[in-house]
Amino acid sequence: MGVQALLLLAVAIVCEVGGTSALRASDGFSRLWPSVGVVVGYGLSFVALSLALKQGLGLGPAYAIWSGLGTALITIVGLVAFGDRINAAGYAGIGLIIAGVVLLNLSGAGGH
Repeated sequence: MGVQALLLLAVAIVCEVGGTSALRASDGFSRLWPSVGVVVGYGLSFVALSLALKQGLGLGPAYAIWSGLGTALITIVGLVAFGDRINAAGYAGIGLIIAGVVLLNLSGAGGH
């Protein structure tokens, strides 16, 4: 995996987390600017993800990293910004998602 591809993947993750945060803030798309943030965040996320794939990241590992780390980060955002709560099993689940992403990448599944 090249540095540029990883940077694009990181941008995709941050934009997805931003879009998902805006989704919560949009109150069912009843608030204009958070709704715009949803569209912009997800749009930029998919563009950055597609560019990371074009740089040689394999689809499976790229999507696993994007969705897994996005899930972990949005859980943290939910806890900090929105007062969400999860129990020990939820924390274990997030840990397993991250472990799965690491194992997938260590397995040698990667670019083409």
